[in-house]
Amino acid sequence: MFLGIVVLHVLMAWGAVSGLSRQVVEAVLGPIEATIIDEMPEPQDEPPPPPPEIEAPPPFVPPPDIQINIPQQQQQTTAIQQVTRERPPPTPPPVAAPPKREPVIVPPRSNPRRPLTQPEYPPSSRRAGEAGTVVLEVYVLENGRVGDARVKQSSGYPRLDEAALREVKRSWRLEPGTQDGKPVAMWGQFAVTFRLTD
Repeated sequence: MFLGIVVLHVLMAWGAVSGLSRQVVEAVLGPIEATIIDEMPEPQDEPPPPPPEIEAPPPFVPPPDIQINIPQQQQQTTAIQQVTRERPPPTPPPVAAPPKREPVIVPPRSNPRRPLTQPEYPPSSRRAGEAGTVVLEVYVLENGRVGDARVKQSSGYPRLDEAALREVKRSWRLEPGTQDGKPVAMWGQFAVTFRLTD
């Protein structure tokens, strides 16, 4: 079998060299004829339309020279001077004042180092069985002393009211009232009570 393959290859090589293959192709396909085809005539473009006629512009006619004489007025100069005159700079708006803050007020009060003394009970009032509470308005100075005192609400017994006023003016020492932390003279209210059991 190997020998058959070798012989086949040799025959094929000899046929290619001697032109046998070309004869085989011609025998199978037959002669090849070529014909020349006339070229199609190119379509002719229609000629472009003629350009539109442009009308010639009318000849240039210069406008007539017109001169208008306006008399100059002196007031115009004055008006221009007033406009171009330097103006003083506008005054700045007033600065708004900060809102007022209410002062911190502390009324006068009793001094813990000097307790308030109780007025002497009038003997006639004790015998008569008079008792009650008197409310006093006391004007306290910056040093704590009493500048003045008056009855705001009576106890109902004039002798008790008078005894309370005498004691307050004579011996009371208070802590003064303050405004924003500073001692100031001001009025304060204090009550004095008279009891028969005292």
